[in-house]
Amino acid sequence: MAKGQISNVASSQNMHILGGWTFLIGVILAVVFGAGFLTSSAWLIVLVVIGIIVGLLNVASSEVKSFLFSSAILIIVSSLGKDTLNVIPVLRNILDALLSVFIPATIIVAVKHVFILERH
Repeated sequence: MAKGQISNVASSQNMHILGGWTFLIGVILAVVFGAGFLTSSAWLIVLVVIGIIVGLLNVASSEVKSFLFSSAILIIVSSLGKDTLNVIPVLRNILDALLSVFIPATIIVAVKHVFILERH
C-alpha cells in the first residue's frame, strides 16, 4: 500500500472513530437533556448539530441500510411513543431529545445515499 493510501485509510478510520464518539455523546446528552438535568434551549441546538455530525461522519457505506432502517424505526417509535408516554414526562422528554439527534442524522445519511445511488 502506498503512503498516500495508508494516510487516507488512517484518516477515514479517525473520522469514523470521531463519528462514533459523537454518536455516543449525542445519545448521552439526549438522555441527560431529556431527563431535565439541562434545560436550556441551546442544548437542543447542540443535539441537532451532533446529529448532523453523526450523519456526516459515523455511517460507513456498508452500514447505510441498517442505519437507515434502525433510525427510521427509532424515529417512528419515538414519535408515536412520546404521545403514549404523556403520563411520564421524563420519558417523553428523552424521546424528544433522541429525535433531535436522530432526525438530522437520518436525513443526512439518506441524502448521501441517494446521491451515491444516482452516481451508479
